[in-house]
Amino acid sequence: MNTFPIARVGEQVLEIQGSMANRHGLIAGATGTGKTVTLRRMAEAFSNAGIPVFMSDVKGDLSGVVNSGDGQGKVGERINDFGLGEAWLSGFPVRFWDMFGESGIPLRVTISAMGPMLLSRLMNLNDTQEGLVNLVFKVADDNGWHLIDLKDLRGMLKHVADNAAEYRTKYGNVSAASVGAIQRQLLTLENEGAENLFGEPALNLEDWMQTEGGKGVVNILNSEKLMRSPRMYSAFLLWMLADLFETLPEVGDLEQPKFVMFFDEAHLLFDNAATALVSQIEQVVRLIRSKGVGVYFVTQNPLDLPDTILGQLGNRVQHALRAFTPRDQKAVKAAAETFRTNPSVNVVEAIAELGVGEALVSFLDEKGMPVPVERALVLPPQSSLTPLSDTERNEYYQKDILYRHYKDMVDNHSAFEALAELAATEQAAQANQQQEQKNTAQKETPKEPSVADGFLGGLMGGRKKSNQGVGYNVADNLGSQINRQVTNAISRSVMGVIKNLFK
Repeated sequence: MNTFPIARVGEQVLEIQGSMANRHGLIAGATGTGKTVTLRRMAEAFSNAGIPVFMSDVKGDLSGVVNSGDGQGKVGERINDFGLGEAWLSGFPVRFWDMFGESGIPLRVTISAMGPMLLSRLMNLNDTQEGLVNLVFKVADDNGWHLIDLKDLRGMLKHVADNAAEYRTKYGNVSAASVGAIQRQLLTLENEGAENLFGEPALNLEDWMQTEGGKGVVNILNSEKLMRSPRMYSAFLLWMLADLFETLPEVGDLEQPKFVMFFDEAHLLFDNAATALVSQIEQVVRLIRSKGVGVYFVTQNPLDLPDTILGQLGNRVQHALRAFTPRDQKAVKAAAETFRTNPSVNVVEAIAELGVGEALVSFLDEKGMPVPVERALVLPPQSSLTPLSDTERNEYYQKDILYRHYKDMVDNHSAFEALAELAATEQAAQANQQQEQKNTAQKETPKEPSVADGFLGGLMGGRKKSNQGVGYNVADNLGSQINRQVTNAISRSVMGVIKNLFK
């Protein structure tokens, strides 16, 4: 059976059992107590066994995993204390990702893949506004329109608002106020850089589940800038978790996991989360174990996680907690109560006394039962603690074969283009209708007599009609006068001839 060594108590090595590594875990402790080193040690142990790993790099200090350690300082001291030797030091295959494409391979997801629930969480919408987002998704699905990026969503909102009467009877009420509120939230997301998150080519999670040279690839998401938008950070991580659950096949209990994820600053996943969303996360965390995926949450305080989630975390490493406030004291007590008791360890006192790199450790045994808690020293990391420079990191990820696939955003045909085509078709049909109406009106309208017609009419003695215009009237009068003069002249001539005959 595969095991993953994490810490030591004297000569005893504390290991995560391979078949229990997918029962999830927790790394907790105050700032500066060694959580990051423990995270690295676990990631390295899994990678050594050929298991791909995902980590979010919140502080920008994990990039050194790609290089072997130098064995200096406290790391070197602990290597000597444990008798690990220089062979312990090693680098690992790393793939850097960055949602903004500045320090790693660009990372994107489509609006459709995110789904209405997580998207509503991302925009911090109320129930009414979330209902409208569901309506928009339904309309898009019924029409076969793909929602890829923010302009697709904005176009759909305008379309639904413009055709509110039609959709109101079919799907429910469409509130103009809700449409406006969602549009304002979209502007906020754009200002936070969400246009980089939504688009294509979208991330294929299979690209994260790779191995190189017998070691699992360590996927590092640069979250330094992303953390400025906690909503975007949490929405993406939750999408990733849900997508893995939906796409991976059921495999049951394996000898070791297929994939392991570490969620740093885990409290952000649950801050201000709706009850329905927390329930969904709980369900995914509970069931994703059978998909061969292990999830490890990293946070300062165990109370940051909902009790329903905390109860699913079997492998625990608790670093020091500072009991300065009543809440801190409550957290210490809660953390102590979650461990299986050990007569030789006073957990409550130990939590406040732990040094850097020291922790209370309890993993699951072969039967899935937590072992008694031990006060242990975490094994030193094998990789370098010194992060790569910006230049080194850029050179590294730009040579990655996946960079060529993901680097450029592609604007494929989607809802925005479909709506533009629909608008153009409707505009053309409207123009044709107006032209037909104009042609019909021209055929039905009688021809207005011209000035020449008026002159000839007056000359020939035609009947004057009403409403024929000033020009026609003038020409008609002129023609009538000429007609009378000609008639009188002819009459005088005829009468003169008759008089001459009777002389």
